[in-house]
Amino acid sequence: MPPASSPGLLDRQRAARFSTDERAARVRFRRAMALMVMTLVLPGSAQLVAGNRRIGRIALRVWAVLVVGFLLTVVVSLVWHQVAFKMAVNPSLLGLLRIGLMLGAIAWAALFVDAWRIGQPLTLAMNHRRAAVGVNGFLCLSVAGSLLFGAHIVGVQRDFMLSMFSNGAATGAHDGRYNVLLIGGDSGAGRWGLRPDSMTVASIDADTGRTVLISLPRNMSNFPFVKGSVMRKQFPHGFDVDYLNGVSTWAGDHTDLFPHSKNPGIDATIMGIEGITGLKINYWAMVNLEGFKDLVDAVGGVTLNVRAPIPVGGLGDDVTGYIQPGVRKLDGHDTLWFARARDGSDDYSRMARQKCVMNAMLQQISPQVAVTHFEQIAKASSAMISTDIPASEVPRFMSLALKAKSQKVATLSLVPPMINTADPDIPLIKKKVTQAIDRAEGTAPKPAAPHKKAGSGDGVVTGGSVGSLSSGYAANQADDLDNAC
Repeated sequence: MPPASSPGLLDRQRAARFSTDERAARVRFRRAMALMVMTLVLPGSAQLVAGNRRIGRIALRVWAVLVVGFLLTVVVSLVWHQVAFKMAVNPSLLGLLRIGLMLGAIAWAALFVDAWRIGQPLTLAMNHRRAAVGVNGFLCLSVAGSLLFGAHIVGVQRDFMLSMFSNGAATGAHDGRYNVLLIGGDSGAGRWGLRPDSMTVASIDADTGRTVLISLPRNMSNFPFVKGSVMRKQFPHGFDVDYLNGVSTWAGDHTDLFPHSKNPGIDATIMGIEGITGLKINYWAMVNLEGFKDLVDAVGGVTLNVRAPIPVGGLGDDVTGYIQPGVRKLDGHDTLWFARARDGSDDYSRMARQKCVMNAMLQQISPQVAVTHFEQIAKASSAMISTDIPASEVPRFMSLALKAKSQKVATLSLVPPMINTADPDIPLIKKKVTQAIDRAEGTAPKPAAPHKKAGSGDGVVTGGSVGSLSSGYAANQADDLDNAC
């Protein structure tokens, strides 16, 4: 008869077995967690070491190709920005990328689930099993969710490109510059762009991006249209039936004269602006001023130097308040009124303030802001802008915009006291336009005795702009718009 074991020995044996089982459970748990971490860092590695090796090899090869491709794209984009821009605006490539991200999200999630299976969750202790399920679910949802969100953003960009830009043919630079007509118009049923609120030609150096903003007052009259145009035949001695901002209305009433035009009002306006300035317009962009405030809100506001109280309201309605003086970050609503307010001032003061807003937007919207607020910007821009710029030209203008951020923006406004808007001196206007462009390009020396900056001597401020109607406004005539504002 074998000797009976003592109670103390049985307790020690049970404790040893428990300790061994506990260590084994911890090992299984660490193994299960390691498989999930491996899937996060190197998708397919968990299958390669403990599961279906064929699936593991395929996943790792795909992952390696994607990583190498991504790194090469980053390096090439840093050296040649045009490559990144072209990829970002190509609808076909964006569509493929979107599908790829969606498939990647599904495949990566499947690898996480398989890694959880390989970790044999049923052999784990209950607390370890719950922890493994929680970690796997968190990693699976985080990775797949991030990829699906990326697919959503890519889809937004693709839709933005398809809805915003045309498929027309690109035009070359004229005398080394691209001239883009920027038109501000009020929104509303049946009155989109009916009477432009503002008209500015952005003349952009095709190599350096150096920009000159040339603004035309909406109340200019008795001006010629460019030679050979339809409007020139109708008004050989100048447009004397309305103001410049009424050209689009006249053309809209005589569409039979523009049988091949999709936008007779804009085309007729361009004929007038080319006749006035002597510049050949490449493209146009019409901005819905009411939608503009959504864009400002999308980028988080714009910082402007408010030099005098700016009325909110007016233009036929009651003034409801004022934007107080100071360097202020304005939201979309106040920025719009800063640019549009005319109560207590005049059109030319407003033109000066509009240039300050354009300059602030150019200088303050960084690539980081554009990326972090991309969806809001795309949504606001789609509702705000109509343009004939072809999608193929977007990378070029994006590159020029980045170059322009580091340079001074010059400005020229064809307004009193330099120009009599009721009877404009067209040769003088063309001379001033040429001089402004030559100074911006550095091919014309500055005058030995420059004119006093408008408003710099008397400190007069009317409607928020330095200067006055009689002396001119600083932001309307400046080689450095940033300082003038």
